[in-house]
Amino acid sequence: MKKLIIKLIKGYQAATVDKNPTCRYRPSCSNYALDAYQNYNFFYATLLTIWRILRCNPFSKGGYDPIPKYKKILKAELKAQAEKSKEDAQ
Repeated sequence: MKKLIIKLIKGYQAATVDKNPTCRYRPSCSNYALDAYQNYNFFYATLLTIWRILRCNPFSKGGYDPIPKYKKILKAELKAQAEKSKEDAQ
């Protein structure tokens, strides 16, 4: 089932490559869904994708919003950089 969804998302991306991008988030909603299906099981990826599409509306700020796994890694990297800068300052 995941393979079918991934093929459908890639088909959608190929069909809309020349269109004006309108997604407020980075990565785009289709790339977010693709990442979710590649990294998580079908049901959790579907839940993440639906939640993301619901948040992508004219009233949202948008911005950088990776799938949850990457947020944890990003926070750890930022924390390590902050600790390193504190050590360099001393």
